[in-house]
Amino acid sequence: MTMAMAMASSASCAVSFRNSFALNKPSDLGFVTSQLSGIRICCPKLPTPPLTASPSFPTPLPIVARRVCPFTGKKSNRANKVSFSNHKTKKLQFVNLQYKRIWWEAGKRYVKLRLSTKALKTIEKNGLDAVAKKAGVDLRKK
Repeated sequence: MTMAMAMASSASCAVSFRNSFALNKPSDLGFVTSQLSGIRICCPKLPTPPLTASPSFPTPLPIVARRVCPFTGKKSNRANKVSFSNHKTKKLQFVNLQYKRIWWEAGKRYVKLRLSTKALKTIEKNGLDAVAKKAGVDLRKK
């Protein structure tokens, strides 16, 4: 064999090498793998589906809710994680946000909100309408 061809399986994929040597035994594989500079892997092309006339815009990413409390404005804090050797690594400390169904007296219905535990305590103290009005949150849309 002047050009060594190794068949991976019956799937007609071939590995060819630039250098001319023969693969006589499976133990020759160690020598073959040391010659990685001349590897070329060839596989037959599979039929591709026909292209549609859709625009080539990337698919939009899913919308993810921000980790911000709408009532208090609390958001993630950038902090340092300090190791024993005083090596500092950046990390985020997230707000303790909770999904809550709160009774809205003026609307006579429950409102599902995602708010911080600090905002929950403030709502219990001052009432939902007062806190929402101060924060500028429209409860009719919730």
